[in-house]
Amino acid sequence: MGPIRGFKRRKKVEKVDQNAPLPSMPSQPPYLDWWDDFSKRITGPLSQSKDSDKFESIFKISRKTFNYISSLVKEEMMAKPANFMDINGKLLSVNDRVAVALRRLSSGESLSAVGDLLGINQSTVAQITWRFVEAMEERGIHHLHWPSTEAEMREIKSKFEKIRGLPNCCGAIDTTHVMMCLSSIDRSNDVWCDREKNHSMILQAIVDPEMRFRDIVTGWPGSLSDSLVLKSSSFSKLSEEGKRLNGKQIKLSEGTELREYIVGDVGFPLLPWLLTPYQGQGLSGFQVNFNKRHSATQVVAQRALARLKETWKIIQGVMWRPDKNRLPRIILVCCLLHNIIIDLQDEVQHEMPLSHHHDSVYRQQTCDSIDKSASILREKLSLVLSGRLPA
Repeated sequence: MGPIRGFKRRKKVEKVDQNAPLPSMPSQPPYLDWWDDFSKRITGPLSQSKDSDKFESIFKISRKTFNYISSLVKEEMMAKPANFMDINGKLLSVNDRVAVALRRLSSGESLSAVGDLLGINQSTVAQITWRFVEAMEERGIHHLHWPSTEAEMREIKSKFEKIRGLPNCCGAIDTTHVMMCLSSIDRSNDVWCDREKNHSMILQAIVDPEMRFRDIVTGWPGSLSDSLVLKSSSFSKLSEEGKRLNGKQIKLSEGTELREYIVGDVGFPLLPWLLTPYQGQGLSGFQVNFNKRHSATQVVAQRALARLKETWKIIQGVMWRPDKNRLPRIILVCCLLHNIIIDLQDEVQHEMPLSHHHDSVYRQQTCDSIDKSASILREKLSLVLSGRLPA
């Protein structure tokens, strides 16, 4: 996982076993009685929903996934003494607290709106949400990691190839902007002003074929280009040093081998380990064919970011009065929750429409940086895929 600016681990998270099995869930879900009681707190239009729809419309996840998340963070959430209560003075359970945090993150509503909906003081909503973020950093970080085994990477490459035939592809990369509302009086905020005159923070993500985040970088100002954020990332450094995307090469044509790589749009440089589409007018047939294959593969990253923003609306619109040190950690936790939903095969997400529009107010960036060896390799790959060069 790439650097998360502002993210300070309280423990050595890297010691978490990324291949450890998910915590077991009780055969009789404990949320049934809890939800029956908690749902009575809900006010407004949502209180009129049917019970089967109400839970999923409020939290954007199934009860099974909620129960897993609650079991995941329980120890951290309850470790510090805190008498969190609702407006009637009733002590909030761990499920209550997880529900408050998930509603805040999934709705993107203000603290007061969430508090009014759930019958809780807005300061309590803020404290519970932040404690949940800290707990997820500790207990959920193993849900976001680069493939650790050859078998896992082989499966990823196979699924990418099935999309439109790109062989040995290990990931798709894209960036999105998380907009913020900052004071124009404070000149120190100018660095956060991006090309579209919005104040924003960048999230760069590399995803697998199932839209699971495998590496993220966030915390950089929106004024930076996609290519500069990539260059500053640990993923780039590891790839340049041959410590990432260093698995099995495949024979492309006589005397040419294709290393592992990821795909990105024209906002990124063309590199031996990052293939971008051809740019310009008058492209040849095999170049157009490659671009179509490339686009069909890279769109997976666009869809992942669109799904992230659609599900966790706290990072979809403008963040009012954001804490620039805490926001990267909130983004990280939303990415962890996104992955958990995929890992648990949550059926609620299958009902959501697929979109690839995550930065609709932003124009496409372009990067003219081209590595010569990568250009030659892309040309040979394009010719092989079009049948004009024997494999």
